[in-house]
Amino acid sequence: MENTIRMTGALEPRSSWTATRCSLAKTLEVVHTRSAMLILREAFYGATRFDEFAERTGLSEPITSARLRELVAAGLLRREPYQEPGARTRQLYRLTEMGVELLPALVALMQWGDRWLQPDGSAPIELRHEECAGRVHAELHCEHGHRVGADELAAARGPRPVQRA
Repeated sequence: MENTIRMTGALEPRSSWTATRCSLAKTLEVVHTRSAMLILREAFYGATRFDEFAERTGLSEPITSARLRELVAAGLLRREPYQEPGARTRQLYRLTEMGVELLPALVALMQWGDRWLQPDGSAPIELRHEECAGRVHAELHCEHGHRVGADELAAARGPRPVQRA
C-alpha cells in the first residue's frame, strides 16, 4: 500500500462512494484546459491586459478571449475597466481571492513538471521568497504543521450535505 491513500473512518466501504460531490472533479470543470492554466500562470506573473495574456501564453486571440471569459464567469478573475488617454475603455483582469488560492496547486504542478518532464530535472523558472531568497516549493502539511507524505495520508468520508426542504 506504499504511496496510496488509506481509507479510514469510513461509515461504508469506498467502493460504495460516488464522485458526485468530488471537489477535484468540480475543480477540473473550471480549470480543465491547458489554456486556462497558462492564463492563470500569467496572472500570477503579473499579466493584467488581454494582449499580455495572448502574447505570453502564445494562445490565439479567440482562445484567450474565451478562456478569460470562462475564468471571470467561474470567479477566478475579475474585470476592471481602464482607459488610456484618447483610447476606448478596456478591461484589466485581476485574480480574485478564489483565483489566488489556486497558487499552491500551480506551484505543485510546476514542481512536478520540473522533476519529471524537464530533460535534466532542472527548473526553467525558480520561484523564490522575496524576503529571504529561499526557493519556494509545494508540500502537504496537516493542520498541526506536520509534513505529510503520500504514504502517511488517510482519507475519511466528509460530512454529508445538509438536505434543504
